[in-house]
Amino acid sequence: MLKSLWRSRFVQQSLGSLMALYLRLVQRTSPMTIIPPDAYRAMDETGPVILTMWHGQHFMQTFGLRAGDRVHVMISRHGDGEVNAIAAEKLGMGIVRGSGAQRTDQVRKRGGVQALRALLSLLEKGDHVSMTADVPKVSRVAGEGIILLAQLSGRPIIPAGIVSSRRIDFKSWDAASLGLPFGRIALVVGTPIEVPRQADDATREQARRALEIELDRVYAQAYRALGQDDPGANREGVREARERKATGAAA
Repeated sequence: MLKSLWRSRFVQQSLGSLMALYLRLVQRTSPMTIIPPDAYRAMDETGPVILTMWHGQHFMQTFGLRAGDRVHVMISRHGDGEVNAIAAEKLGMGIVRGSGAQRTDQVRKRGGVQALRALLSLLEKGDHVSMTADVPKVSRVAGEGIILLAQLSGRPIIPAGIVSSRRIDFKSWDAASLGLPFGRIALVVGTPIEVPRQADDATREQARRALEIELDRVYAQAYRALGQDDPGANREGVREARERKATGAAA
């Protein structure tokens, strides 16, 4: 009964609309500091980019949108994803449905292949795209999907973090955070990560690890700008998961 109610289009539309209204409230009551001051230069001067952040910290990514920015975000197909997609669309983002996976045989089932094609088409058209770097349900371990997208498109990956001084930190697999009204927001944009079109396995793995390092730095700087520590940093199991990922890539 509850599952059927959750899947109701009316319920999902209502929840998505409420989420959008809430996020607008948070944005309008929270002054934002942008670091560095020329954070948007890559988007303005180099053409379309691939924006990325850690999973669980993605609720507020629309705060960084400017009037006229054409950004399409990849959101999973499951029930929670539907609500998130409705909210993101109401907040001005285009939507691409699908997600990656840790197991290769799950990627097609989750729409990852179709989503990759859609993202490539949008980048070729000149639009920006956005996706989380890590794949459910392994937090803060960058997946291969975003690296492959950068290689095939020839477009740079721009690591970014938008965090709030007042927030709810959930005990979820991704250490999700939801900003609260009347706080302060910090937006930090990191150094672009580029993947050559002719990259081999070793080069792609090097780029993947570089992305993890830069995202960690970006989030640490964002929270530091608010006088706080990153609640998702040094989480139990992250180091081990990264080592397993790196060892598997080297095998």
